[in-house]
Amino acid sequence: MLLDISKKVAAIESLDEVIAAMVEMTTWELGAERGTLFLNDPQTGELYSRFAQGVHLRELRILNTSGIAGAVFNSGKGEIVHEAYKDKRFNRTVDEQTGFRTKSILCVPVKTVKGEIIGACQILNKKKGRFNKDDLQLLEAMTMQASISLQSTQFVERMKKTREQEMEFLDVVSDVTSEIELGTMLKKVMSEATRMLNADRSSLFLHDEKTNELWLQVGEGLGATEIRMPNHIGIAGAVFTTGQTINIPHAYADLRFNPAFDKQTGYFTRSILCVPVVNKDGKVLGATQVLNRRGGPFTEEDEQRLKAFTAQVSIGLENAQLFDEVQKERNYNESMLSSMSNGVVTLDEDGKIATCNAAGLRLMQVGEDEVLGQEAKEFFTGKNAWVMEWVNRVEEEGETEYAADAELEFGEEQLSVNVTIMPLLSSEDDKLGSMIMIEDISSEKRMKSTMSRYMDPGLADQLMEGGEDILGGQSTTATILFSDVRGFTTITEELGAKGTVQLLNDYFTIMVDCITREEGMLDKFIGDAIMAAFGVPVSHDDDEDRAMRAAVAMITELWEWNKERESNGQMPVDMGIGLNTDNVVSGNIGSPKRMDYTMIGDGVNLAARLESACKQYAARILISENTYTKLRGTFRAREVDRVVVKGKTEAVAVYEVLDYHNEETFPNVMEVLNHFKDGLEKYRGGKWDPATKAFKEALKLNPGDFVSTMYIERCAQLKADPPKKWDGVWVMTSK
Repeated sequence: MLLDISKKVAAIESLDEVIAAMVEMTTWELGAERGTLFLNDPQTGELYSRFAQGVHLRELRILNTSGIAGAVFNSGKGEIVHEAYKDKRFNRTVDEQTGFRTKSILCVPVKTVKGEIIGACQILNKKKGRFNKDDLQLLEAMTMQASISLQSTQFVERMKKTREQEMEFLDVVSDVTSEIELGTMLKKVMSEATRMLNADRSSLFLHDEKTNELWLQVGEGLGATEIRMPNHIGIAGAVFTTGQTINIPHAYADLRFNPAFDKQTGYFTRSILCVPVVNKDGKVLGATQVLNRRGGPFTEEDEQRLKAFTAQVSIGLENAQLFDEVQKERNYNESMLSSMSNGVVTLDEDGKIATCNAAGLRLMQVGEDEVLGQEAKEFFTGKNAWVMEWVNRVEEEGETEYAADAELEFGEEQLSVNVTIMPLLSSEDDKLGSMIMIEDISSEKRMKSTMSRYMDPGLADQLMEGGEDILGGQSTTATILFSDVRGFTTITEELGAKGTVQLLNDYFTIMVDCITREEGMLDKFIGDAIMAAFGVPVSHDDDEDRAMRAAVAMITELWEWNKERESNGQMPVDMGIGLNTDNVVSGNIGSPKRMDYTMIGDGVNLAARLESACKQYAARILISENTYTKLRGTFRAREVDRVVVKGKTEAVAVYEVLDYHNEETFPNVMEVLNHFKDGLEKYRGGKWDPATKAFKEALKLNPGDFVSTMYIERCAQLKADPPKKWDGVWVMTSK
């Protein structure tokens, strides 16, 4: 029988067939109901077996320390278990899943002739009688007889698998590195890394040397999003900075893992493998991170494969990055030239016209085919011949020349222009040609330039197009912004006249930049206050969002400026901002001797009242419900009250904007907002005690939340002296 086993398994080349044959023979010879032959996988620390299920082959894996089989594998001694359910090591889950009931177990280690344990063989439920020592010895002899074939077929299977992986690896590397477009290549690298390691997902972080950030691209096409983080943050940051691989089998047990992202996305990270991406010179380009290997934690083999993969693709990544940077630079230059109002013409080293932007073609009244490739000396002739004289001088002397208020003639039109001619040089200072920049300063442009000195450039542009209709007055919807410095009198007393002027100049420079960045119009300075508008004279679809972004930027940049002031021993500056969206009347208002383009109306007044109300609510940005309901973007804001401002009879909802805060200045912001909203609803329903409780919960999360404290005091006041008619509206008695 043993010789027969040797002959049978020796003739089989497939490991699956060897396992099946051994299970069939051992079960038959021992008169049992079923059996399983487990082999050890040293890379994963698992016992595995394979069996046919229909037309498919299924693989079963268990830890090599679990169950009766795990105990026998580790002890090296066979065991007979007459009553399986009384043995604590027995795992009932398989019986529960299959409906089979295990009564008795005979299990022996699979040993080679040299005594090496390579697995375990388990036989279940002897049909007649009980398993005995003879059965144990027979099973040990049978498994030892087959161990040589088992080892050899295991080895052959590993060799085939390794060979297949190597060929697949070469194909993958070849496919990935053949891609030059960075976005496509990143997608391929992440896709192949995920598939190659049988994982859930992967991320490729690349280092941006300009910003010292790690970045990755999520999504494709126009919907692609770029995520950035400091190059030392998280697992990827640790791998990038140290250049060392990190393999975490249980993410939540490792202190370096940040579970916040899982909490936000609902994803559960089990295991992490992260390796540095290193080029041939040893420079770390980034990090590749793979999550959640299916079937267990990442192995040493996975580490080696991922390292080899990233090492091979690093050259392609560098080339793709370089190509991407060159492409971006080229696109940037082309966009810049095409968007310029000035004409730009470049000449190559042979004196031929190499490029001409759209403005240049328009000014010179020609098409591309009429000018590109032409000899410049044949194009700039007649009254324009002076241009070539200047070009020749620039090429000889290598210095830029500037001709102010010169004349050029194209067709029947004569232009007043400023012309700048400069040499084009390579990084090695080799001559590449010349560039001619033509600025049109004829009458219309000259008038615009003059008007822009006295009013907003946007208004000047519209005035040129719309004329007196705009200046005469128009009714339009706009978002008005009012800001005011807090405690300005105290500051002026400390600084004196010169110091106050310098402070205001620095402060207004920062604030106006924030407003103009969002294409808002500065209306006027009122002492230390600013009045601005978004939507006049030029309207946009998102003027409310522009005003919000400008207000948040004003507070954020004020705080940054305060850090600089405090480091110099100077007093910090605080401010309040009010925003309101409404219909306003705009136009040129004043006397014949002095006119000013401005806005008037109730919408303007409410914005000013909201700025003043910031003091009452200890807020920095308050907006009306008119603005809040029209916002397109998502901002962190809470409704703080419904008020009747001084001089009005209708209530308006007021919202506090909190986007400029961070976790330090306003801790637990989302939780606080939830408790506050709950308290506000109960407050408006006249439920003073429940409202007080909710506001106190908010204060526990942020003890510095003034508005919650204010409402606790209000609830106490209203409870002590209940109003006759309560509608939740607060009447403001001051401006």
